[in-house]
Amino acid sequence: MQADNAFHERARIGSAQEARTLVDGLLATLGSLAHVIGEETQLMREGRLGAALEREPKKTELSGRYMRGLEVLKSNAVALARFVPDDVSRLRTAHLEFSELLETNQAVLATARAVSETIVRSLAKDAGRTAQPQGYGKSSYGGVSETVGRPRTGPIVLSKSL
Repeated sequence: MQADNAFHERARIGSAQEARTLVDGLLATLGSLAHVIGEETQLMREGRLGAALEREPKKTELSGRYMRGLEVLKSNAVALARFVPDDVSRLRTAHLEFSELLETNQAVLATARAVSETIVRSLAKDAGRTAQPQGYGKSSYGGVSETVGRPRTGPIVLSKSL
């Protein structure tokens, strides 16, 4: 935590070039993060969950870098507005576009979660069905029929692709 505070204290913008460098760095980080999230969204839509989950470490690293950059930006808001107002406007626009991408990503993740929960519930219900002896039914008086329990039982098959 102290290292983060030291980083923020040292990152004071004193010129237009420093301001441009900060905004350009944030835009680059945001672009990389948007790319990773876009890939994750597409992979989730295709049902390639494993490949989508492989993006998590990179997404976490880029998200952290972007958030730290935003903290520096906030602490230098007055200088940025004075030195590079157009660049700040570009960053604001890029951030709004990124927010829309995140909304799409969240919708896809929520859908995948709902589908997964439905599949798991269905499997649990099928696996949890208890065997009922048919001993007193019409087909077998006083004995147990050959189909004890689950007339539609068979092996449970899981598909790794949706």
